[in-house]
Amino acid sequence: MQSPVSQPCSRRWALAALVAGSALVGACTTVVQEPAHQRAVIREVPAPLVEVIPALPGPGLHWVPGHWAWREGNWRWIGGRYVASAVPPMPAPYVEMLPPAPSPMHVWVRGHWYWGEHGWVWARGTWVLR
Repeated sequence: MQSPVSQPCSRRWALAALVAGSALVGACTTVVQEPAHQRAVIREVPAPLVEVIPALPGPGLHWVPGHWAWREGNWRWIGGRYVASAVPPMPAPYVEMLPPAPSPMHVWVRGHWYWGEHGWVWARGTWVLR
């Protein structure tokens, strides 16, 4: 069996296309490759909530859409808001390699994008205690 790192180039491109395609349909998930012998409990990013965008409060402001972020041991909804800087679309999620679990008591929290002080920031996936 080939390791995920030694995949043929065409398979890697197919995986990249799948990830990019999922981002286009609004998916907010990360593709995690894990060895077949390892079955991890994964805390998925919930589906985005529907928000009503309020009227523009002033010129030069841009809407940051609401999104999920891992905070204090759980997924928390960060509501959308207006900011003074330009807001590009949320980037496609990264493909993460699932490292071995530190213990059977750990669950994998998928990586995700959140809006930081200077734009979108990637929070890498991590193991957390249940």
